[in-house]
Amino acid sequence: MSNSDLLPAAVLRRKAVVYVRQSTQTQVQTNLESKRRQYDLVAEARRRGFAQVEVIDDDLGRSASGMVARPGFDRLVAWLCAGEVGAVLCFDASRLARNGRDWHHLLELCGLVEARVIDLDGVYDPCRPNDRLLLGMKGSISEFELGVLRARMFEAARAKAHRGELRISVPIGYVWHREIGLGFDPDLRLQETIRLIFERFRKLGSARQVMLSLATEEIHFPRPSDGKKMVSFDWTPIRYRNVISVLKNPFYAGVYVYGKTEKRTTLVDGRLRKTYKHGKPVDQWDVMLKDHHEAYIDWAEFERNQKQLAFNAYGKVDGAKSGRGGRALLAGMLSCGRCGRRLVVAYVGRGVPQAVYRCDRPNLQLAQPRCFTFGGRRPDEAVARELLRAVEPLAIEAALHAERRHMEVQADQRRISELELQQARYDATLAERRYAACDPVNRLIAAQLEKSWETALQRVLACEQRLNAVEQKHATAKPDLSGLAEDLAGAWNAPGDDALATAAAAFPRQGHRCRCRRRGPRSCADDPLARRTAFAGEGHQAALR
Repeated sequence: MSNSDLLPAAVLRRKAVVYVRQSTQTQVQTNLESKRRQYDLVAEARRRGFAQVEVIDDDLGRSASGMVARPGFDRLVAWLCAGEVGAVLCFDASRLARNGRDWHHLLELCGLVEARVIDLDGVYDPCRPNDRLLLGMKGSISEFELGVLRARMFEAARAKAHRGELRISVPIGYVWHREIGLGFDPDLRLQETIRLIFERFRKLGSARQVMLSLATEEIHFPRPSDGKKMVSFDWTPIRYRNVISVLKNPFYAGVYVYGKTEKRTTLVDGRLRKTYKHGKPVDQWDVMLKDHHEAYIDWAEFERNQKQLAFNAYGKVDGAKSGRGGRALLAGMLSCGRCGRRLVVAYVGRGVPQAVYRCDRPNLQLAQPRCFTFGGRRPDEAVARELLRAVEPLAIEAALHAERRHMEVQADQRRISELELQQARYDATLAERRYAACDPVNRLIAAQLEKSWETALQRVLACEQRLNAVEQKHATAKPDLSGLAEDLAGAWNAPGDDALATAAAAFPRQGHRCRCRRRGPRSCADDPLARRTAFAGEGHQAALR
């Protein structure tokens, strides 16, 4: 040990602190030699004459960029301020800090209490200008190195993403194949479930109605059971977030997208904090490659779906409210002839409330008299008569289309049930093979395998019963649509007739708003007025014009 490395007795009476850090959890688990060499600094501290040595390893798996909290580094700073530290030992400067703020703050504190900084190259005294300059250069180089590494990694990933070759996380229904790249998941049951969501949205036009219809049919949706690997799934009852995530993801339209979100940096308690997953507008996405892989729908349909979802949202779309909720036939479609404002709907009376149209915005906003108020029964009936007259020539076509749609829905339900039964039988067979391969003497394992086999067999039985119930329901529930073309008005006014609800999809639904969202988990088919609105479609708009 040279004379320049000798430490004063006053410094040796204090404790030495060995700071151990690695940037990620992966490094902690795999880079064992680096971690071992850092812990070996304890022997180096004792060799230099320190009797008391403390190890701070609270920051293992934490970055030193200054964006995350480091409780170990904060504890080191607190000990320095208290004058308890004689030397700080680290593997290199990057272990202590990779940002100028933390690094220079640490050097300033070491200089005030005359503590030393020791690494593999030697001993540094921050009170000396030369040592202070050398330590400052080491900190700057460490910070610059981090920036260079990040820039290289980001630019390389971005260049690969521009070619559509970066293997980013993909949604359920897709997997990265080793030979062909991005493609459909080979699980047919999973594919059919996703296609069914898009098919129902074409017919219903509402994400919530899609969820309600699929939940009524006891359709399940896969949930990853292995974290981000997305290899094994647990099938759980479908939820609204499953439906909306499928409808809003452009990957299902064959579009490779990179850079949909951005990170934001804020200053919190004097320290920078980064937050991620902030969505960006479509025109600001970094990469968007159309026709990149196999698609469940085309891009034109994806755009139509986004417009429909935005139109269904509560609030204003193109200056007009969506008109969601309520039983009135013309909600959100009438404007005041005096002031031009859109009329609002109120419901009065007990039992079955009656709709009332009124223009009260001047009264609410400007304290002026209301323009007018009138009951909604007679205007709705007048519009209904004109609507029936307009769509009567298409009634036969609607009946045929309704029958075809009814058969398609039955086929979808049967196919999903059959695929679920097929999966359940495979799981039961696999559980049986595992139980047969186990040594029966080892009861600790055999008992658990036997229990798993029994659970799989019960699931097979439940799937078989569900399939039989679906077939019996389809055999008995055959709606008679022949009278729809002959008595359109009767079907319109029928309070409990499902024929009109089935035929609603025969007409375009541009003017349809769901009338049942505020009255619990019921579909539009449960409400005669809602079914009429869905049936109206373009005829509804034509009658208003």
